[in-house]
Amino acid sequence: MTDTTSLPRDPGTDDPLVTFRGKTPYDDYVHASVLSSLQQPLTDAPDEMAFLVTTQVMELWFTLVVHEWRTTRDALVKDDHERAMDALRRSISAHHALNDSLQPIARMTPAQFNGFREAFGEASGFQSAKYRQLEFLLGDKSRSLMNPQREDPRAYAELEELLNERSLYDEILAYLHRRGLPVPDRVLERDVTAPYEADPDVEEVWRRIYAGPQNDPLLDLGEALTDLAELVIRWRSDHVLATRRAMGSKAGSGGSSGVAWLEKRAARPVFPELWSARGHV
Repeated sequence: MTDTTSLPRDPGTDDPLVTFRGKTPYDDYVHASVLSSLQQPLTDAPDEMAFLVTTQVMELWFTLVVHEWRTTRDALVKDDHERAMDALRRSISAHHALNDSLQPIARMTPAQFNGFREAFGEASGFQSAKYRQLEFLLGDKSRSLMNPQREDPRAYAELEELLNERSLYDEILAYLHRRGLPVPDRVLERDVTAPYEADPDVEEVWRRIYAGPQNDPLLDLGEALTDLAELVIRWRSDHVLATRRAMGSKAGSGGSSGVAWLEKRAARPVFPELWSARGHV
């Protein structure tokens, strides 16, 4: 028995349990009291709480998306198509929720944002270690992007691990190769610490899949990846728009050029050959 084990209940009643030793089992499992204690505004600005909660919720969705992509990747290594698709679909649902979670702060005015912006100093979303993991799993890698975590051994080690591993897309292409499709060796053996770059032969692989039987499980895989890519692109775009509404062309709090830098980052391709192959089907 733990401190949160419930007391015996009269078996003849349908009433919920209301008496516990210590915390409720719900709080012991979900840690709701911990979560609700993490919002510590630095000002009295009425919009800061929404900004904090929204940012923290997005971090949780990043965590789930990263978890599901790693599960997808690990399943593909084992050629477990069904398990990979299940995890990929869960990640799509999670990413929908991630995109929607931006709404509470998507229309913040400059005056509202200025009410608390100075209080958080140099803090910036660019410094999010979990979002960086998400980007690395997409194949968008760069050692220089790990610099904000250099003095945080645990966060840096987690990024280092992902930097040196195959991305989700790398493992998908390796899986297609094992399924008999002609993914070239130069792609399979590429330096996985470098950003993925589009390859014409990979485009041809996806063209074959899309031009083939429309009930092919590999086409379902391609469409799930396209759904995911679209969600990533939309989140980036929505983030840019929310930032533009809140601060215009001001410099970013973390030292970047702000919106101009975000726009450049948002333009990076996601699973590029899945898009270009469609023009040749």
